[in-house]
Amino acid sequence: MNAERILIRYGEISTKGKNRNRFISQLENNIKNTLSDLKPVRFDSGRDRMHIELADASETEVVISRLKPVFGIQSFSPVVKASKDLDDVKQKAVDLVKAVRGKGDLFKVKARRADKKYPLDTNELNLEIGSHVLRNVDGLTVEMKKPDIELVVEVREEAVYLSAETIQGAGGMPIGTGNKASLMLSGGLDSPVAGYQMMKRGVEIEAIHFFSPPFTSEKAKEKVKELTAILSGFSGSIKLHIVPFTKIQQTIHQQVPENYTMTSTRRMMLRIADEIRKKTGSRAIITGESLGQVASQTLESMEAINAVSSTPILRPLIAADKTEIIDIAKEIGTYETSILPYEDCCTIFTPAAPKTKPKLEKVEFYESFVDFDALIQEAVEQTESVKLTVGYRAQEQKFEELF
Repeated sequence: MNAERILIRYGEISTKGKNRNRFISQLENNIKNTLSDLKPVRFDSGRDRMHIELADASETEVVISRLKPVFGIQSFSPVVKASKDLDDVKQKAVDLVKAVRGKGDLFKVKARRADKKYPLDTNELNLEIGSHVLRNVDGLTVEMKKPDIELVVEVREEAVYLSAETIQGAGGMPIGTGNKASLMLSGGLDSPVAGYQMMKRGVEIEAIHFFSPPFTSEKAKEKVKELTAILSGFSGSIKLHIVPFTKIQQTIHQQVPENYTMTSTRRMMLRIADEIRKKTGSRAIITGESLGQVASQTLESMEAINAVSSTPILRPLIAADKTEIIDIAKEIGTYETSILPYEDCCTIFTPAAPKTKPKLEKVEFYESFVDFDALIQEAVEQTESVKLTVGYRAQEQKFEELF
């Protein structure tokens, strides 16, 4: 059913005190961005909820689909507008209940009166509208405690608004309220989920990918672009930085003992990510690491890798099981792309027996024979940056051809 308005209920924003207006303003901006290509809408943002007035009611379903992934929304309801004439209110109530009839047979009317001059009080409204709906919609039974359909009728000075459906939102905090961080995006299952988890906490992300041609292919790079585009569906757009990493990886494997190459590779990646972070104004680095999952994700390895940077490293999946990560990947739509069998720079040159308990002094000694500073600076200068949106795959038909 087409609606004139959408009523948005805040989630965690409601717990904020003096900063609440800043969070509400950011949520309003994020919603404007996600609806920017539709007909202009008007916002009425209050302390506890927000109304979006649609210019074109025929866009209701599109607006609903765009609002579902917006972080900061606990739930929302399409709202139908009626005149203050009681007969018009009754007819709109019947139409609305028929539109959501599939939800069940148990029914309730909940009236509110912001306009205290309206001739009927809330009990009289409940009785008049409820009895009319029961006479005109077959099979309904009144249930006051746990109704399947709760028809909310709100009388305001300018009109009467009705809603009968509550749609679950994405929850979390509006993106942008938690500052910005750099996501190390490999192309596997974990790092996209880590990026999603941090965006849900209000963090804006820019992604960093390490590309090692000819050992990693164009298919692998396109796969990462596609993952970035999927994640951008939660934020509007995401900038992806693609770092040429071949020269550094080859140098590591020429100079560092094989069982320490993995540790040294991760340290160089973190150093480069930190340099890009500084240029982008990010305040932290995000990784998809999960404790004990692979050799580089032991506490000893993390200690040796972290030693190259004092920047906060955010690991939202550190205590997650692989099955939990897979479930989230399926939920957010990254799973099918992540499992495409194309190599990334973390899987090439993998030593047969990597150190799971590397010694910091040893890896620093092995790296001391090479001027990695110059190589890192060269990689940062040659980094390619591209801004991706959710429409990337549709725009870039080459992706389909590649696979």
